[in-house]
Parts: sequence; C-alpha cells; structure tokens
Amino acid sequence: MAEPIKVLLVDDHQVVRRGLRTFLEVQEDIVVVGEAADGAEGVARAEELRPDVVLMDVKMPGMDGIDALRRLRELDNPARVLIVTSFTEQRTVVPALRAGAAGYVYKDVDPDALAGAIRSVHAGHILLQPEVAGALLSQEEANSGQGRGSSLTEREREVLGLIADGRSNREIARALVLSEKTVKTHVSNILMKLDLADRTQAALWAVRHGVAG
Repeated sequence: MAEPIKVLLVDDHQVVRRGLRTFLEVQEDIVVVGEAADGAEGVARAEELRPDVVLMDVKMPGMDGIDALRRLRELDNPARVLIVTSFTEQRTVVPALRAGAAGYVYKDVDPDALAGAIRSVHAGHILLQPEVAGALLSQEEANSGQGRGSSLTEREREVLGLIADGRSNREIARALVLSEKTVKTHVSNILMKLDLADRTQAALWAVRHGVAG
C-alpha cells in the first residue's frame, strides 16, 4: 500500500487549521503531520517535517504565504504548495503562483474537492482557475516571445507538451520511455531556454504558443 500523502497546514487562524484537519482526517491516503501559524513557522516546520504538500494561506502576519513560498524554493524544499485562500483577486493569487505555488483552492472548498486537489498537486499537476490562467497568459505574452521556442529540441517540445497536459515527471518518463532523471534534465533545459521560472510558467507558455502533448 502506498505511503499516505503528508500534509502541513499553514494558516494564522486556528479555527481554519482545525477545520482543514477535520476535513482531512477522514481521508485514508492523507495524513496531517503538522501545523504552523505564520509563514516563518511554516518554512521551519516544512524543513523539519518534510511534508509532501503544504496548504498555505496567503495573508498572514509577519512572513506571508508568498514570502514563505519563495523561501521554500530558495531552500530547495520539495514540498508542493497549494494555496488555500479567501482572496479571489488576481493580484493576490497570481504572485503566489509565480512564487512557485502548484495551484490554489478557496477556504470554502468542498472537502472532497480539497482532498482531490491535494492528490492532484502531489501527483505533479497544476491547479489553475480559468480567470487566473488568463491573467498569467497575458503576462507571458508580454514577457516571452515565440522565437525562444525555436531553440527547443524535438524531445524538449514533447516534454513541454506533456507538462502543459499536467503530467508529472514520472508520467512523462513513462509516456516517452525515459528515465525520470532524463526528464528532469529536459525540464531544466526547457526552463533555461525559455527563460521561465517553473513548470507553471512552462505550461502556460506551451498553451499560449500551441504546444500540445
């Protein structure tokens, strides 16, 4: 039987953390390994507990969720971060995605949908609402031109297309009959050639420029 998905809860409201924990405790494949009340504590707990997924609030006192995300990326922490927020404005959610979040859900999310979102980001997928994807795409259009795609090899374009389909490295490796290490190298090369920061931006670039898996 597969190991359960280890989840860390980071939110400054205890009642929210308690509600999230209650939602998740009934899931057989998910276990809450810890909690934190602000971004700084969340980073420390993520380094200590090494969760698979972090449920992160955006607005918190001291270090907020976006700064905590950036710090986790600086530390090369492998946890996938799922933003859990009550804010729907693009100016709140878009920076979080650019900082490395794997997606976001709202605090009134249905329990089953929350569990599904955790499983999805743990599997390497990216969760974007259409309106936020549109905002990111418009920014990518301004910052990244089609010409950069000409430097990609045919294999890199295949990998990029599968990233756009939401495939994890493991799934890409299986689809293309490659090792995960080789896929990781291709992903790094794609990000470097396109001057992109992460898989989210790569997926959006691929959609914008018509690269399909």
